[in-house]
Amino acid sequence: MALNLLHANDAPGAYPASWYAATSDALPAFDPLRGEARADVVVVGAGYTGLSAALHLAEAGMDVALIEAQRVGFGASGRNGGQLGSGQRMDQQGLERLMGTGDAAKLWDLAEDAKALVKSLITKHDIDCHLQPGVAHATMSAKEMAQEHAYADHLAQRYGYTQIEKLDRDAMQALCPSPAYHGGTLDMGAAHLHPLRYALGLARAAKAAGVRIYEQSEVTGIDEGARAKVRTAQGSISADHVILACNGYLGGLNGKVAKRVMPINNFIAATKPLGDEAARVLTRDVAVADTKFVVNYFRLSHDKRLLFGGGESYGYRFPADIEALVRKPMTEIFPHLHDVQIDHAWGGTLAITIKRMPYLARIAPNMLSASGYSGHGVGSATHAGKLMADAVAGEAHGFDTMARVPATPFPGGPALRTPLLILAMTWYSMRDRLGL
Repeated sequence: MALNLLHANDAPGAYPASWYAATSDALPAFDPLRGEARADVVVVGAGYTGLSAALHLAEAGMDVALIEAQRVGFGASGRNGGQLGSGQRMDQQGLERLMGTGDAAKLWDLAEDAKALVKSLITKHDIDCHLQPGVAHATMSAKEMAQEHAYADHLAQRYGYTQIEKLDRDAMQALCPSPAYHGGTLDMGAAHLHPLRYALGLARAAKAAGVRIYEQSEVTGIDEGARAKVRTAQGSISADHVILACNGYLGGLNGKVAKRVMPINNFIAATKPLGDEAARVLTRDVAVADTKFVVNYFRLSHDKRLLFGGGESYGYRFPADIEALVRKPMTEIFPHLHDVQIDHAWGGTLAITIKRMPYLARIAPNMLSASGYSGHGVGSATHAGKLMADAVAGEAHGFDTMARVPATPFPGGPALRTPLLILAMTWYSMRDRLGL
């Protein structure tokens, strides 16, 4: 039986002790599902994907039930680095080779739609989540800098995307004075935000649109059919359509998705407020991700803390000392912070695919699924929810384009895929450490 990460690392019905949770006003708890009910659509999972799907379906006039095993925004949607990046998780040159130039162009346009959707939802629903423009991509060598600059040229020439500024070493140092970085780019069309506040804002909007939200209602099974039934320990809902929006917390609900989407953990620490010393980390209010395979990503909070994501851990349980795990790569990037006070450190479970592209699929005639955002979920997950809502309403063009991306199953089946992933990740992290 597949391990269910809903129970591996977190207290039932409680947000993790993160800086995000400490700086958000949680919604009053929604009641669990009890007894039998009906709906036009049942959405399973109340992260960005499920919240977006439910909101858009309700706005289209459908009766929607949203079922969440823990709290809305409990998973990766409330714990991530908060970066709203441009493009898909796979770069456009990779997509051109994989899909051809025509579909690659469609995927670029969909990714631009995803950024625009997030920004428009924040504006429309007055979500206070500290949205700010700018994401820098920091390179580790002159060779990587040249590749990054060439890619910026490619986006400008082929896709007309001109919001990226190329940074040489001096310009990167002026932006981010870390001895580790050698140039990069700054994308002012990308953005960053407070991820849990964004999720809670989507939940408020969904509730206002008429979505029935049920928390602490773990789905135990789904009976497929012309009118499907979604079952929990205390009740069930029958519906014409089901949307799976579980990402890393799918467990054993659907084998086809589980073969192609692998849950992994990532970790973030928040320092004490740095005050004037924040300028030794970043001189502008932008986010940063670097070119390491095990990516370091960071930004300053609105109260001038460094929010730093990094470090790897293999196996499904979080390490006992998350602070120590994150402090190691943080100190490699910012040696002067080797003994800085860390006020919060937390982990979260996301999901990856082999090709690092989301897996969107029609897994039954009336059942859709989207997951596997591979660290690119702020925009991709929000947009995937809308694409599924559109498909339920009869407009499946965008969904079908995403679903055409090849989705290779992880090798080894349930027994071997985790050890094989651990082996691969260990190899790539060793290459990072050796500078290969």
